Formats: sequence, structure tokens, C-alpha cells
Amino acid sequence: MARGNTRQRIQDVALELFGEQGYEKTSLREIAERLDVTKAALYYHFKTKEDILVSLFQDLTRPMDELLEWGKTQPRTLESKIEILRLYSEALTGAAPLFRFMQENQATVRELSIGENFKDRVLAMVELLKDPGAPVADQIRCFTALFSMHVGMYALKDLEGDPEEKRKAILEVAIDLVTQAHGGGQ
Repeated sequence: MARGNTRQRIQDVALELFGEQGYEKTSLREIAERLDVTKAALYYHFKTKEDILVSLFQDLTRPMDELLEWGKTQPRTLESKIEILRLYSEALTGAAPLFRFMQENQATVRELSIGENFKDRVLAMVELLKDPGAPVADQIRCFTALFSMHVGMYALKDLEGDPEEKRKAILEVAIDLVTQAHGGGQ
């Protein structure tokens, strides 16, 4: 996962440590030690652990923001919705370590600004998938499609098999749910 510049290296190491020992138990000192830099050098880029996490969230979820903007310009056809799911699946894969962190640290995420921000993004994505005035069951199908993509990525990480095959299986389930919500593909 090693990316190039110092800011990215800090983000990568912090996310790695957050994953290993939890957000609350990770200190800026430990992040600096793992990077073999001084705390002052770390402070030059980030003042707090939350600053690191917010920057990670902004950087790694940028494709989702772009997808939301693109999705707003698309017709509400089943084909558009499937493409939104396909692109969302790719974006989730690109941000997999962050989403694993979010899954494993739900209480922390809820307390930080990124929790509300992420919730807003998911709800905006659901709006792209569901039809206006859709019955409650179809709205739930659209929400569940996204939820299955998030949880599936986390839950299936330890399951035997090719990661790409697992991603495609999760996407297939999400597409099935949205297809049902869209009137069964009619």
C-alpha cells in the first residue's frame, strides 16, 4: 500500500496502526516512531489523529464524491443504476483499508465528523438508486444493496477465494437487489 509522498506515508502507517491496535490505542508518537520521523515532522502535516483520519477519508473517498456527482446527471434507468453500483464497487475496493477501519471502529467513527459525512454519502447514493416515491420495500432493497457491498467487503476478507471473484459476487447481490427494486428489470 506504500504510496509516495510523506503525507501519504503518514496516512498509510496511521491506518495500518489503527487497524492493528485500534484508533483509540494508537498515539501520534507511535505513528512517528513507525515512520522513523520526529513528532515535530508529523505535526508539520497533521496536528491530531483525527486530522489524519479525516484526510484519509477525504482522499480515499474522492472517487465516491465524483460518482455521486456523475450519478446525479444520469437517467434513472436500470442500466444507469447498475453502472453506479459497478463504479461504487470499484471505489470501495480502492478504499478497502479505510472501510475495514470504519467497520472495526464504528463507535469512533460515529463520534468523529467523518461518521456523519459518510452517512450523508450513503443516503445520497441510495437516492441515486431508488425511484422517487418507491415503496418502502424497494427503498430498503436499495439501501441493503449498498449495505451488502460495505459489509460484504469486510465480512468476506477472510473467506477463501479470489478477492476479485468475491467483489464480483457482492456486486451481483447488490445488482439483484436494485433490479428487484426497479421492477424486476422490466
